[in-house]
Amino acid sequence: MRVISALSFIVLLFSCTVNNVKDEVRLKKYFDEYLVDGTFAMYDNSRGVHVIYNLKRDTIAYTPASTFKIANALIALHTGRMTGDSSIIKWDGVIRERPEWNKDLTLYEAFRVSALPHFQSLARSIGRDTMQKWVDSMHYGNQKLGPQVDSFWLDNSLKITNDAQVWLAKLLYFKQLPFRKSVQEQVKKMMIQENNLTYQLAYKTGWGQTPDGKELGWIVGWIEENKHVYFFSMNLETPNHEINMVEVRKKILTNILTDLGFFKGKM
Repeated sequence: MRVISALSFIVLLFSCTVNNVKDEVRLKKYFDEYLVDGTFAMYDNSRGVHVIYNLKRDTIAYTPASTFKIANALIALHTGRMTGDSSIIKWDGVIRERPEWNKDLTLYEAFRVSALPHFQSLARSIGRDTMQKWVDSMHYGNQKLGPQVDSFWLDNSLKITNDAQVWLAKLLYFKQLPFRKSVQEQVKKMMIQENNLTYQLAYKTGWGQTPDGKELGWIVGWIEENKHVYFFSMNLETPNHEINMVEVRKKILTNILTDLGFFKGKM
């Protein structure tokens, strides 16, 4: 019999109560506009209501790509590999296409520019056994690290569903993951993208590939208005390798949140 992890069981309960799920088919147009397939899920924490577009895809597991930097940062801080978000991750000296990666970066800076080589270095310093211990403790996705400790979140070894990403964001927000609360607070702050009198928008993005070579994009986080918090996750895929994933995933998210009534301080 297949063993279901504690988090997977919680997510199953969290996701499958028919009476509190709104199937928002109208959100399809925002994915169609960019010729991509995708899913979006949101959990209204105050009302206990789920808004989901493309429920079938919402429960399929995909490589987390750079959204795994949430877990990587938590593990690094909790285990002392990084003593704070201002701790320095040394540049390896290799010139890459993204100039913002070609220097020493603090953990906060590396997270904000999603510096892959810096987080790969961090993963190697954490080590496979320690990484596996904390991935297991978090019940993160399928919990499979694969052969390489510095690429398992990119090579389709580790996989996670869209609905599980929503739950992960919720646990982090309320500091209920198996890490010190101070560590979780630091990572929460790293995720904040917009913060004003009307709303706070926080998320981590990811960009990878599916096993069949399609481009895969993620955005995972929350939006808070009037002291009400809503957790969301979105992923999308396309065979178009020329897609501007950075722009497209943000535009789709913004369009969906606007459609649902956010950014006006009325939610």
